[in-house]
Formats: sequence, C-alpha cells, structure tokens
Amino acid sequence: MRYLIIAILIIYAGINSCKKADYEWEQYEYTAVPVVTIDTTKTALPTRQAGKVAFFNLNDPALADQTFAFSLNWAGFEKAVVKSIEVYSSYNKAESSVPAYPLVISSPGNQYTNIAQFPLPSIIGSKDKLYETVTTFPKSYSFTAAQLAEMNNVSLGVVAVNDYFLFKFILNLEDGRRIVTFFNNICDESRGEPGDCRVGVRFKKQ
Repeated sequence: MRYLIIAILIIYAGINSCKKADYEWEQYEYTAVPVVTIDTTKTALPTRQAGKVAFFNLNDPALADQTFAFSLNWAGFEKAVVKSIEVYSSYNKAESSVPAYPLVISSPGNQYTNIAQFPLPSIIGSKDKLYETVTTFPKSYSFTAAQLAEMNNVSLGVVAVNDYFLFKFILNLEDGRRIVTFFNNICDESRGEPGDCRVGVRFKKQ
C-alpha cells in the first residue's frame, strides 16, 4: 500500500509539472448580467418571452403607432453589484439568413427558440448609439415604431422586411469594472442562459 501511495504521488506531481501554459479562463471573475423582460402584449405579431424579440407589421396602415416595450434590470447572483447600465440603440438591415417566423421552438416542451434571434457576436459597434445611462432599476421602456425610427435617423418608408431595431447594454459595476461584451452563449436567445445582452424588434409582413 505504501508503494501504491508513493506511485500516486509521483503521477500527480508529474501531471502538475506537465502544465505548460496559463489560460485566461482560469483567472475568471464573477460579474453581473443585464436582464430584460419584453412586454409580450406590445407586439404587432405573437412572440415568446424567451426570444427577447417583438415584431412590427409592415402590412398594418398604423405601422408608425405600433409599440415595442420592455423593462431592464440586472442580476448579480450575490457576487457583483451594478452601478449603472449604458443603453445603446441601432437600426440594422436584415441579415442574409434570418430566423424563421412564427418563432420555432427548439424541442417539444422547451420554451427557447431554435436559433439566436439576432446576429452573433453581439458587440457594440459604430452603428450603436448611446441612448442613455440608467442608474435606477427596473427601468421601463416603451417606443412606437415612429419614435424608434426618429431615434435611429431612419425613415419608416425605407424599412424592409426583417430589418430590425436593437438595444444592447454595457454594465458599470460598483467595483469599477465595465462589462462591455459577453460571450456568445449569454447573448444567444436559444440557449436559455441567465442574462440578456440585447433585445430588439423586427419588421415583418403578415
């Protein structure tokens, strides 16, 4: 038994000595995440909460008055505290491959959509303009299609099917950290991960 223990210790020491690199993920830190709740009654076409997407209907003569609404909060999991959230908005042309509508659920009994509802990665870029910085939560938002168009300097007359308005978020934590981006798995609406790094409204013709 003594020789067995010695052998195990030698093997363990050998494994540790084989480590050649340090990886960033080994130095992880806890952070908070934004949490979005869409108002599923304020959408021109049916949606699902887990999809974090609402819809405007281009076939409706009252398009300009259609409403998109959501509330913004955060979760720190008792590990981090949010001081403020920067809210960014953008208008985007339809991507080459768009999610199906009606929303497709990944499997029977599952509430999540089969694919992400907006492009990944979800990084704040030159198209995204700071709308405001929020310090009191939860914060409720409600916009008409006309208001979103004016906010993003676009005419509703040029909007096409599957174009979309998108909101993204940057978190400022009490400890001074600024969380500017999230891994794709957090932003992917089909995964059901905690946190919502974006929310949007897409144009359809139904």
